[in-house]
Parts: sequence; C-alpha cells; structure tokens
Amino acid sequence: MSLYRYLSTPEPHGKKIGLFRIITAIFGGLVLSYLSLCVLVAFDSPFKNDFAVIALLYNTLAWAAVALWIALAPSKLSALLRFVLPTLIVVGILGWLYE
Repeated sequence: MSLYRYLSTPEPHGKKIGLFRIITAIFGGLVLSYLSLCVLVAFDSPFKNDFAVIALLYNTLAWAAVALWIALAPSKLSALLRFVLPTLIVVGILGWLYE
C-alpha cells in the first residue's frame, strides 16, 4: 500500500521530470512504437513495399510522441499505466492477428 501511495503522489516541483519517468518514457515509447509497427505491418496488403517505408517513418514519429506523452504524466503511477495499458492492448491485437 505504501508503494501505491509513493507512485501515485505527484512530484512536488513540476520542473523536474525524474529519472523514473524518463526511463519509462524512453523504453516504453520504444516498445509501444515497435509493437504498433508490427500491427501495421501485419495487415495483408498488396502494397507491402510501401508499408515498409511508412513503417520506418512511423516508428520514429510514434516513439517521439509516445515518449513525450509518457514523460508528461503527473505521477509515476500514471506514467507506468501510460506504458503498460496501451502495450497490453497492442499485444492483444497482435495475438488476435496472428492467432
């Protein structure tokens, strides 16, 4: 219970992001963008070569956007949830596509 209180407490100074949110943003954004890229490529289409180029461009944009979204979370718990919940949703979609 004390861990929940520690993670859900907002940081006292809004100017300081914190190491936990930075690491979560970097690696969470990377994992989520690559999994989303796999969902994009998994669709059967006659334009597979175009998807390869779009996927490379999408990955860098998605990584930056997701990392910023995670880093701007008000607390450590919300940053963790912003990484875990979308990742579980995308993994579920991948599991459904490859089933």
